[in-house]
Amino acid sequence: MPSFLIDLYKYRAMNTSSTFRLNFLDMFPILSDRKDNAGVASGHYFHQDLWAARKIFERHPSQHIDIGSRLDGFVAHLLVFMPVTVVDIRRLESNLTGLRFLQDDATELSSMADNSVDSISTLHAAEHFGLGRYSDPIDPMACFKFINALQRVLAPGGRLYFSVPIGRERVEFNAHRVFAPKTILDSFSSLRLVSFSFVGDDGQIYEEVDALKIPESELACGLFEFTK
Repeated sequence: MPSFLIDLYKYRAMNTSSTFRLNFLDMFPILSDRKDNAGVASGHYFHQDLWAARKIFERHPSQHIDIGSRLDGFVAHLLVFMPVTVVDIRRLESNLTGLRFLQDDATELSSMADNSVDSISTLHAAEHFGLGRYSDPIDPMACFKFINALQRVLAPGGRLYFSVPIGRERVEFNAHRVFAPKTILDSFSSLRLVSFSFVGDDGQIYEEVDALKIPESELACGLFEFTK
């Protein structure tokens, strides 16, 4: 607070603008930013969004479908260079150019034919399915039904970019599940792993590593690239 008051008095003494003069009713003190860094370039969402967006940009598929990833992060990255169809069980109101919305149950993907999608992403989504957090029905097997649906609709030669929390396997009801990497690899038995990276407990990304030989972690993020 002392530094805020010092700055306030200094501003009032230096200001010559009538429209930007201090007014007590317009005060909006922010006291926590003074010692912050310029930003945060670490963590699950920061690294996973860049990881998947870079891979999709390099491959540049003719169409791309995203299921449940963050709109104001990863999907926004993709919209810079290509249109995206977003699938979610919840409604989405948007008239944004390049963004198409498809309301569907991801555990079935009944609107999609077998072997029909060349490029799919689902980042930090599968761990939530069936826990009721987003008003979806309770279903302990929902995440595995989703995995089976993804395997069904992915086209031969296509790519699936899939991320979930990894570490000591458990459910933290109703927030999310945490998976052992082997569980994910075994569950995607119809697909082939192209690459694996992960974001560790330290918030840093470790690229192109063996999914079964990573250090033990409490809440890391596994980044799986699959093909059929």
